[in-house]
Amino acid sequence: MRKTRWGAVAVVAAAAIALTGCGRTSDSGGGAAEASTIGDAQAEGTLTMWAMGAEGEALPEFVKTFEEANPGVTVEVTPVPWDAAYSKFQTAIAGGNTPDLAMVGSTWMADFGGALQTVPTDLSTDGIFPGAIESTMIDDRAAAVPWYVDTRVLYYRTDIAAQAGWTSAPTTWDELKQMAADMQAKGGAEYGMRLPAGNDSFQGNLWMPWSNGVELENGSEWTLDTPEAVEAFEYYQSIYTDGVANPAADRSAGAQEADFVSGATPMLIDGPFLIGQLEELGGEGFSDKFATAVLPTKESSISFSGGANLAVFDNSDNAASAWKLVQWLTEPETQVAWYEATGDLPAVQEAWNDDALVASPTLAAFGTQLETAKPVPATTTWVQVAAAGDAMLEKIRLGQQSPADGLKELQATADQLGLG
Repeated sequence: MRKTRWGAVAVVAAAAIALTGCGRTSDSGGGAAEASTIGDAQAEGTLTMWAMGAEGEALPEFVKTFEEANPGVTVEVTPVPWDAAYSKFQTAIAGGNTPDLAMVGSTWMADFGGALQTVPTDLSTDGIFPGAIESTMIDDRAAAVPWYVDTRVLYYRTDIAAQAGWTSAPTTWDELKQMAADMQAKGGAEYGMRLPAGNDSFQGNLWMPWSNGVELENGSEWTLDTPEAVEAFEYYQSIYTDGVANPAADRSAGAQEADFVSGATPMLIDGPFLIGQLEELGGEGFSDKFATAVLPTKESSISFSGGANLAVFDNSDNAASAWKLVQWLTEPETQVAWYEATGDLPAVQEAWNDDALVASPTLAAFGTQLETAKPVPATTTWVQVAAAGDAMLEKIRLGQQSPADGLKELQATADQLGLG
């Protein structure tokens, strides 16, 4: 039976932000400049692997299938708590005590990329979502292979939408706001929608500037205060000033789920882990009362691409076999089996054709959204810029600052931090 387990995905960026200022670790390793090959021989020897959260708990049993197919190999998985992982990686890299391979959060690649090998030339990553591939790139080389992916989509109550005269999801920014307003006026909702707020809110709302054509940096400097970005966050602010969303909404654990299930706030934007939580909280039949959809478009529909990658460390004692394990974990059949075991969304697009995923109508929007999803910039200063962005959105949401002024300040902060 598939486990409903999404929460660890959501803490990757939060954990990184909590460790702001830890800095780049690339001075402890140069990374493999030239890609190797892994060949066709079976894996052998002992492999040491670190994995965080629920993945670390599930992997020891899961990799027994790999060991059976490669009788000469033993995989030793060490589960690592998310809140300890970043500092544990730093210490291991500095001391030369890294495992052979590890699960690395996609937003951490810039911090640890210098200590990671380049992906072998004969390990194909064809068919993996482009945004996930982009998250593995460090200085124009692939330093990891995407393992599982995550993104954000729109959740909405279909029953309340129908009462408000809507029989399908909104496809544009204007439609999103109008549908939310109608669900208040005609559907009995207290507020029409909820947007990400508080910690990690800047990253959670990047879909607005991205969907309005914004690029956060141009390779040499941050580009955060463009007219397109101002327009995007003016739209964000208008949702609050027009009373469609509650600027003082309860942000305690479980509040958004409770408001969604009760109908008090029948639209929100979040990740795949929410599906199981809503179904459990809403009880039998509630899955028929909500749907998911790709985020509404301005110029395009672009959401955040997150998840975790698989990487082999520079000083691995058994690199060829480590890469064979990475290869196996990213085969379509293995990706489906891992989804069934953990609920992690496959990074390999072919896996989405399997009945295990096709059977869930609420997952379809995630598969579509992942086709255009983007990772955050691969820079060691991102967590600091994102934290400053969180503070900016707090002021914008509460009407204490205009988007133009907020972005001007954010740009100045980012300019001081640089691109790392």
